[in-house]
Amino acid sequence: MCALIVIFLVAVLVTVESHDEYESALFQRTQLLERGLNMMLGNDLELSDAEEQVNEYIMELKRDEVDFGFSHPQHFNYSKHFFDYKDEVQHTQLFKIIKQMPKGALLHAHDTGMLSPEYVMTLTYLENLYVCFEEETVKFLFARELPTSDCSTQWQLMRDARYSSGNVEKFDENLKKYFTLVIDDHSDIYTDINIVWKQFQDYFIRTTDLFTYEPVWEQYFYDTLKALREDNVMYLEIRSVLPGLYDLDGNVYDEMETLASYKRVIDRFSKDYPDFFGAKIIFAPLRSVQPETVKEYLQKAKIMKREYAGIFAGFDLVGQEDLGRPTKDFLKELITEAEDIDFFFHAGETNWYGTSSDENLVDAIVLNARRIGHAFALIKHPVLLEEVKKRNIAIEANVISNVVLKLVEDMRNHPLASFIAQGLPVVLASDDPGIWGADPLSLDFFVTFVGVASRHADLRLLKKLALNSLYYSTYSNKDKIVHEFDIRWARFIHNIQTNHL
Repeated sequence: MCALIVIFLVAVLVTVESHDEYESALFQRTQLLERGLNMMLGNDLELSDAEEQVNEYIMELKRDEVDFGFSHPQHFNYSKHFFDYKDEVQHTQLFKIIKQMPKGALLHAHDTGMLSPEYVMTLTYLENLYVCFEEETVKFLFARELPTSDCSTQWQLMRDARYSSGNVEKFDENLKKYFTLVIDDHSDIYTDINIVWKQFQDYFIRTTDLFTYEPVWEQYFYDTLKALREDNVMYLEIRSVLPGLYDLDGNVYDEMETLASYKRVIDRFSKDYPDFFGAKIIFAPLRSVQPETVKEYLQKAKIMKREYAGIFAGFDLVGQEDLGRPTKDFLKELITEAEDIDFFFHAGETNWYGTSSDENLVDAIVLNARRIGHAFALIKHPVLLEEVKKRNIAIEANVISNVVLKLVEDMRNHPLASFIAQGLPVVLASDDPGIWGADPLSLDFFVTFVGVASRHADLRLLKKLALNSLYYSTYSNKDKIVHEFDIRWARFIHNIQTNHL
């Protein structure tokens, strides 16, 4: 009998001990998960009761999509190429809600990559436009008379070329292909990063003379601001090489006149739409040059800042980093010539590790850049990542661009997921959305929310990303623009409550 009692007591003790271990494991599990969630970008925000109600609604929509994809991965859009789902997702209820959301500022975009190929096509119907069709490319020029510049075939009025084609619809369909990267067989054609980058750069080469006719330049930028406003963006900082503009008589104007042109448009748009908070220009010439040329760039930048202080934001260098000169080649010029010029460098837009491309991140940090464009490779550099945190340097993430330009195939693997999880200073941007058929910013927000961020990331992340874009902008009166954002955000929350809950 005593032996049975002892066995029973031992069994009870083992059971109790096992239960305690199980409870301890559950407690540790909960603690670890909570610690991770507390680090996530946006988790420092407190939601109001109204925001909590809206949050429950949008999270239900998000979880439905993510959970369906988890059970049916072959149907999860964001593991595919953007071209394969970009039109489909715009019909979802969640996208329509994010479309309505105030998004703060767009801080990383390029001037002539903003509007759709359909918009660019409308420019080809303007008067005085000549066209030259050459093998695998096309040239444009606005002029009063037949151009005498190089053309291996012949210059002809676009109007005559179009209407003598015998099939205007087919002519326009073929012409439109020059204004977009979107193709059906993208996986067969864009087989590596250099190939898609060549097509990308060819777009800018082909369209330069189409866009830099001064009246077109100003209308394109005006319509860019209009598209941003319609996408609920409040403010813009746009990168530009500041190309020389020209008129019908062949007169060409320098960078200062291009900057003056920008100012005219910003002033006109601000008068027409006083609820938009304006725009600034980041002078961003090409990086594939000699150090002496960068010195000249910076000398011009100092003049620009002095004469156009109200719209001049700072300086960058652009172009494919893998093939361009590394920033370290210009370190001396950037240190000695910049003076009070703010830097917003493209850096680490690459898959390589330990090369001149990803090590551009080092130079961006050393040069005290206010923001870093892309920073795709930052995840591989823990020391640099800590410096970005410590120095509060914002990362301008461009998730759709990184898919289109072959840095990542499955959106779930984008390093932005880790940046968000660690609470890094991130802003969302869109780079050149018109070239791949995206809207100015909403699709980048949507894809980030559903396809990149944690399933647990909620309304706080969306709000934080929008606020970050204002905090890390160069807009002078932060209190004013954030106050207006708060008003628009409250209106957005009320509209969702009224129409959907």
